[in-house]
Amino acid sequence: MTHITDIRRARGQKPRLLDLFCHRGGMAMGYHRAGFDVVGVDLDADCASEYPFTFVHGDAIEYLRAHGHEYDLIHASPPCQAYTPLNAYNHKQYPDLIDPTRDAMRATGRPYVIENVEAARPKMIKPVMLCGPMFRLRMYRHRLFETNFPLTQPAHPAHTALCTRNGYLPTLERPFMTITGGRHSKAWQRAAAQALDTPWITTIRGVCEAVPPAYAHWIGTQFFAPEGKAAA
Repeated sequence: MTHITDIRRARGQKPRLLDLFCHRGGMAMGYHRAGFDVVGVDLDADCASEYPFTFVHGDAIEYLRAHGHEYDLIHASPPCQAYTPLNAYNHKQYPDLIDPTRDAMRATGRPYVIENVEAARPKMIKPVMLCGPMFRLRMYRHRLFETNFPLTQPAHPAHTALCTRNGYLPTLERPFMTITGGRHSKAWQRAAAQALDTPWITTIRGVCEAVPPAYAHWIGTQFFAPEGKAAA
């Protein structure tokens, strides 16, 4: 059966990728490098200033329901705060959007990817975990990916390199960065962006929430493989 991505390529067009809850485009850049034309959607209008591709300011699930069928692959990174251990301390109410996002994705009939933190594993269906050293990145950043097409996990090197404390720059003795929220310096922000391979992101929050482009490049490359397209 001819796949929609093959039709676009035959016409000299790039396959289209919908990037939901896109923030500042870490995953978007990886999909772009894999060969997609990327459109991002987020409620945070401030993301538009740094998102590297076409940006739509709006509700991700509403846009998905209206336009998801127009894309070859749909990626979503629903907010993770509802699943993180820190939520046990701040006692705030955060939206739990993995299930409604999946339902809306399935309604489009398109291939999809859902990304979230390790603590969200009970909400996800057979996710694959990706981490920085799998792609020679100097940071440990586990993220889970649920797909409805085949996705394999690269070899996961042992976590033997030492990490700096959060907020500190890497050293020869501790070459890996810890990249989480806090009141950090601009020097730390720039080093974190370099470690993630997201040099266009210039805010502390932006790098702390970013997913390295290498993860999306891996996923996009596997999507284009014959077995990925056949399952989709």
